[in-house]
Amino acid sequence: MNEQKISELWHHLHWLSVLAQQGSFTAAAARLGVSKAAMSQRIAELERAARVPLVQRTTRSVRLTEAGQRLVDDTRASFEQIEQSFAQVRDLAGVPSGLLRVTAPVAFARQQLAPRVADFLRQYPEVRLELDMSDRLSSLATEGFDLAIRHTARPPDTHVAWVLCSTHSVLVASKAYLRRAGTPQTPADLHAHNCLHYLRAQDTPTWTLARVTPKAQAERITVAVTGQLAANNSEALREAALTGLGIALLPDFSAQAALQQGKLVQVLPDWKPVGAFAEQLYAIRPYSPHVPRAVTAFVDYLRTALAAGFAAS
Repeated sequence: MNEQKISELWHHLHWLSVLAQQGSFTAAAARLGVSKAAMSQRIAELERAARVPLVQRTTRSVRLTEAGQRLVDDTRASFEQIEQSFAQVRDLAGVPSGLLRVTAPVAFARQQLAPRVADFLRQYPEVRLELDMSDRLSSLATEGFDLAIRHTARPPDTHVAWVLCSTHSVLVASKAYLRRAGTPQTPADLHAHNCLHYLRAQDTPTWTLARVTPKAQAERITVAVTGQLAANNSEALREAALTGLGIALLPDFSAQAALQQGKLVQVLPDWKPVGAFAEQLYAIRPYSPHVPRAVTAFVDYLRTALAAGFAAS
């Protein structure tokens, strides 16, 4: 194989590595911004040049052969170094630029990120943003995300984590519901109410609430709750509460706008829900010696924006 032919295959090898990460021709083509046909053609050309099959194709997925996996493993470090070097050189311009891929939970992305991204992009016109709204915990490294927004108590040790802001949980209901069903005076009163709760794996949903007594001793009560609606999305619970269905336990970024507008009121304001949701929002990314300027610019922007309070949604 002549030198020119070898140099042409570097592009093909990169596409093979992306195919290995994504697991399908369709997903790999979307990641690279090319057609599925072009993706398939490049891999076929690489297989002809290697003279061995590199990919096992099925109707549902793609798996690399032993030869294909060896090629990906042997070239991964080189491609990662090339990517890091290019990012460092590009950042010498001093202006955040390039593609920034961010994944975030659906409710937070819709309520807090979506209203703000246009302002960020106007400030940094050379940045292109791809916002993936998903409650699935994506693998940043394998799926090519630069940053993830996580509502968590413990970010992974293998990642760099920036605190964006603190959050807390609140019990809320509409005035119409409380007029009809009565206003709880103690956590035990929740037994008699339609409690709209976040869908979790436990058999019996429970809410834990804490109150600081005059002696500064934290009093905690855990109450088993029942209700007509359980959902794994805070927007769904908020909307149900707004219609007067019951009492919902929500993160503050979901409830704040409705509370400020008087559409919802806080229930048991002397008690603080604990353990339902994490108390900090993080921006996280896998550790790397170089962080692109677009990433740091977006993190700094979110810190400043969220410090001013959550957006109306």
